Amino acid sequence: MISLSGKTDVYEKASDLFKAIAHPIRLKIVHRLCMDDGSNVTSLYKELDLPQSTVSQHLGRLKHAGVISGVRSGNEVIYTMANEEVKNIFRILSISQNPNI
Repeated sequence: MISLSGKTDVYEKASDLFKAIAHPIRLKIVHRLCMDDGSNVTSLYKELDLPQSTVSQHLGRLKHAGVISGVRSGNEVIYTMANEEVKNIFRILSISQNPNI
């Protein structure tokens, strides 16, 4: 039997991670970044059909949580996945949604 009394910090970190991605827009952003090598805010907000400021706020939340990272390239920032655990979660979700992959 597994004891749930210890390692509270592990559960707190997992909870924080799930909170960071627990929004439909952030889920879409993470899914897109899992599928691509990277993207800038312009392509994301156009694809999501949302204001740039809204997408930027969500990117900031994901970056602060360590889910994504951003690297400046000239005048733009290219966002990529930074968290392998989240990438694995999305791989599992993709497989369960499309078992023919």
